[in-house]
Amino acid sequence: MTTHLTTDIAVGLDGVTRTYRSRAGDVHALRGVTHAFARGSFTAIMGPSGSGKSTLLQVAAGLDRPTRGEVVVGGQPLGAMNQTGLTKLRRTAMGFVFQSYNLLDALTAAENVALPARLAGRRVRRAAIVDALRQVGLEGKARRRPPELSGGQQQRVAIARALHLQPEVLFADEPTGALDRSSGRQVLELMRAVADEQRQTVVMVTHDPLSASYAHTTLFLEDGLVVGRLDRADATQIAAAMSDLERR
Repeated sequence: MTTHLTTDIAVGLDGVTRTYRSRAGDVHALRGVTHAFARGSFTAIMGPSGSGKSTLLQVAAGLDRPTRGEVVVGGQPLGAMNQTGLTKLRRTAMGFVFQSYNLLDALTAAENVALPARLAGRRVRRAAIVDALRQVGLEGKARRRPPELSGGQQQRVAIARALHLQPEVLFADEPTGALDRSSGRQVLELMRAVADEQRQTVVMVTHDPLSASYAHTTLFLEDGLVVGRLDRADATQIAAAMSDLERR
């Protein structure tokens, strides 16, 4: 895949297979997935339970190694990297947002945002921290600690932390799963703005058609294969496609 990559592709998967060994036999989580995530795109990944959604995200982010195939992020093939190189790339080129916020209660919002940079040994610029919090609408909450914030505000701090170092790709796994509808909408609008205005790439796993409707594209997985795609679809269209998958 390296030979066809263009500067418009943030993450590329070429024939990616992921097989897990178990006593009951091999489990094929991914079966030869090929897909390119364009720069500045927001892609939702959906599918029935066990379809390979989270495995796809983990392999694309270098958190898991494919059994076969190639993953390229920012023009760099992950298969050629050792663990140290992968860790460095994840800290500089990728941001992560999960259902659990993973904030440290003893740190302020600003200190939580700065933490990845400090762990990477990079200089922390206060102006960049303030800008990251402003981007998520929390510039007035910099000194608050997570227990003093609502769930939606905590998730926005987590997004500010992920965006602080301006990664090429933001990976999100069920980022609104623990939020109420209003807070979830704010988080989804923010991720859409990151793609539209900052030209950063967002890859989000979700089970919720309404959440997926904020994305430019929805990919559907079944049994480790990409079996469908909808572009700029609304929640009703996405829900209908999921129902078709589940009836098969």
